[in-house]
Amino acid sequence: QVQLVESGGGLVQAGGSLRLSCAASTTILNTYHMGWLRQAPGKQRELVATITTDSNSNYADSVKGRFTISRDNKKNTVSLQMDNLKPEDTAVYYCFAKSVKTMRDYWGRGTQVTIST
Repeated sequence: QVQLVESGGGLVQAGGSLRLSCAASTTILNTYHMGWLRQAPGKQRELVATITTDSNSNYADSVKGRFTISRDNKKNTVSLQMDNLKPEDTAVYYCFAKSVKTMRDYWGRGTQVTIST
């Protein structure tokens, strides 16, 4: 079982950047696909980006070209670089890990991202 802790959220102006990080309590090398989801108030949770164990990444259409997901298997971290942020990016961002072996999902507690106009 893996525990995930997010960091890096905050308040920035539209057009700015933030970098979210997620630290896993155990090795993620070849064991967990990783990703980020977000949930804005009153809205359903949205898959933002994923990265597989062999570093193939996918993005929601709403963030393509602005967000970049990466993983560091030596440090057991996954990051989300968010550029050209928009007010509609405001949400709580959650890191998740999907076990390659069991396909079970694990979640962090989330970090708040707020974009002001």
